[in-house]
Amino acid sequence: MIHVPVLLKEVIEILDPQPGEFFIDGTIGSGGHAVKIFEKILPNGKLLGLDLDKNNLKIAKSKILTELRIKNSELRNNLILIHGNYTDLPEILKKEKLGKANGLIIDLGFSSEHLESGRGFSFLKNEPLDMRYNVETRDKGQETSDKRQATRTVTEIINSFNEKDLAEIFWKYGEERYSRQIARKIIEERKIKPIKTTFDLVEIIKKVIPPSHFHRHSHRQIHPATKVFQALRIYVNHELENLEKILKNLGKIIKNKGRIAIISYHSLEDRLVKNYFRELKNQRKAQILTNPAGKPSVSYGARKPIRPTNEEIQANPRSRSAKLRVIILR
Repeated sequence: MIHVPVLLKEVIEILDPQPGEFFIDGTIGSGGHAVKIFEKILPNGKLLGLDLDKNNLKIAKSKILTELRIKNSELRNNLILIHGNYTDLPEILKKEKLGKANGLIIDLGFSSEHLESGRGFSFLKNEPLDMRYNVETRDKGQETSDKRQATRTVTEIINSFNEKDLAEIFWKYGEERYSRQIARKIIEERKIKPIKTTFDLVEIIKKVIPPSHFHRHSHRQIHPATKVFQALRIYVNHELENLEKILKNLGKIIKNKGRIAIISYHSLEDRLVKNYFRELKNQRKAQILTNPAGKPSVSYGARKPIRPTNEEIQANPRSRSAKLRVIILR
């Protein structure tokens, strides 16, 4: 499965990277946004790309160097790829002596490569329940600045947490209306045998959620396991905590008049981004940008995020829930 970058045209237009600037892709993934940004800031610009998954960094590097046909060693040195968490950007910038950046892009969606990773991100494949982005933290005895970072697999959580804690995870991070019933059923089933695979968990969820609930969305059918899998992925990887941490540190990462773009995919993330951006605006520390390259459109409202076009959604259905919010720091 090839990962297609979401809202690529809009991101490039509104961030407007210029030759010689320094940009950061905090979730570089397979490099979809990064390759276009790097192309715009060459030959003297620098791009710092981060990812929690080492394999993504290899994919991104190959994509960027191949598509832009970069062989010059000086240009290659302007591409800096680091295995790490975007929450550590203030420390990384200091360590690498890079200073503050002109722009930042964070795409909060998980990449298509994760669906092929065999770590249980997809409920459509029978795989071990892991869901960690960074599998090396504990496996190699490494430590991160956040010592909680992805230290437990979903299997461990599902088979050890009590009913109340499981229900809270499903409700808080997935807004699953059947959270308590699913948690109760998990406790019952794990007494019989451990819950180890994605299909083990899916079957439990299907026993709880009424079939009639699957068809309540007129525009598309939602798989009954969607919200529980989302909740577990967010919890295991501390995604909301990480997002909140970087939002608090934007001033340490981005220059005055620097641009910040964040793409979110569900209401929990978007609410955090919207509230922080609005707070910065109210404090006169930022201006909210909504129109790419000064091209006003009825689809871009001052109070609303940028959404994918119908054409993009048809070409890439995974983009349907994406919301792009952008600010410029003052």
